[in-house]
Amino acid sequence: MRKLPSPLLVVTDRHGHRRSLVETVGRILTGGGSSFWLRDGDLEPAERRRLASDLLALIRDAGGTLVIGRDAGLAAAIGADGVHLPGGSTPEDVAAARRLLPDEALVGVSAHAPAEIAGLAAAGIDYATLSPIFETASKPGYGPALGPAGIAAAAGHGVPVLALGGVTQREAALCRAAGAAGLAVMGGLMRSDDPAAEARTLIASWEARAETVSAR
Repeated sequence: MRKLPSPLLVVTDRHGHRRSLVETVGRILTGGGSSFWLRDGDLEPAERRRLASDLLALIRDAGGTLVIGRDAGLAAAIGADGVHLPGGSTPEDVAAARRLLPDEALVGVSAHAPAEIAGLAAAGIDYATLSPIFETASKPGYGPALGPAGIAAAAGHGVPVLALGGVTQREAALCRAAGAAGLAVMGGLMRSDDPAAEARTLIASWEARAETVSAR
């Protein structure tokens, strides 16, 4: 299992603001964000590849990492840091992604119930996002919010779990106390008028919880 590069995974959405996605990512990088998941799956393949390549160059230049949503082939072709597989993925999907990617590549997966993570842990995923943890307009249609109890149940399967869905600085401590390995955030960063400041706040909130625990 490969180590997560950051406790904050930034989930992209180029529709979140009038500015370009490349500009938003650049601002988040200045705020300390370093780990990105290119979601934006509605683009034509050639356009998505151009966007992925542009983002990878920007993120790599800042020392960060980029995983590509769904498409392990694209991740391999441009030399991205890994792939993030969709909900409903199987152990066979994980194995197929591993065959396409270098040994050091990350393979993550989206999950909407703790049991989904249990089924993929033995397949060798490096992390899973679990959503929705809290009510959010960005993750409709996935059932009721799982809350901290959902994180606790998922974390018991030995795979780092990133809390996704309605997570703000106020909930960071709750997620960490429940066993989350980090936070995955889309709307709060993509729609922010100051994504750099929002990234700093999220990271500081996570680290403050860590300092509190270590001081006990």
